[in-house]
Amino acid sequence: MKLRVMTFNIHHGKGTDRKIDLQRIANIIADHQCDVVGLNEVDCYFSKRSHHVNQIDWLAKILGMNYAYGHAISSPAKKRGEPRRYGNAILSRYPISFKQNHLFQFPTRLMENRSLLESHIQLPSQTIHVCTSHLSLNPWIHRRQVNYILHHCVDHSLPTIVMGDWNMRPKSKPWKKVAHHFMDVCQVNDPTLRYATFPSLRPRTQLDYIFVSRDLFVQSAEVVQSNPIASDHLPLLTTLSLRY
Repeated sequence: MKLRVMTFNIHHGKGTDRKIDLQRIANIIADHQCDVVGLNEVDCYFSKRSHHVNQIDWLAKILGMNYAYGHAISSPAKKRGEPRRYGNAILSRYPISFKQNHLFQFPTRLMENRSLLESHIQLPSQTIHVCTSHLSLNPWIHRRQVNYILHHCVDHSLPTIVMGDWNMRPKSKPWKKVAHHFMDVCQVNDPTLRYATFPSLRPRTQLDYIFVSRDLFVQSAEVVQSNPIASDHLPLLTTLSLRY
């Protein structure tokens, strides 16, 4: 079976026109017939900046998909209501049978905390392991976050997809460490092409990645440029199939 997988940093729905518009995000996902989507910078009742909306619940309902959510930042509600949260999410057309959020416990007192969202998705033929994360810009913390993710994902018994905004360059030391264990779908598809995802209007560099275990087959990979105003990042899309 074919599986269309996307990773997308949605910038809490704020486009380059400074407007909050989740419908644009939903349209991109729907138009490209995505089966599994990893999202970064997702607000959940976070603040006025995103109209206090549970963004992943809204997207899931509009798209008719299942979801998992994992916060990187959480604080009590100012008044009665839900906690204010910000983090990562996974959307799936198939049932999500397991989900777990891992907060990175590294010294981040002066920096934004990050997390790894882990899930199992039940396809018609088998279960797959899907994770997404948004990594730090700080090199010291970034290295530890990469090590943490690899510890949880390498040698998993299920076919594995690890994706997100990893704030690193292709062929950098952190990239090489991950690529030693997983396939970068862009490099498998065509290593001669550029897959720049940031900034969205005039993309110069790739910050967003989809890595897969070697029991998955990469059929294609592309940067989606259908609506670059929707976020400050462009989404990355791949079509996969299972190896039997």
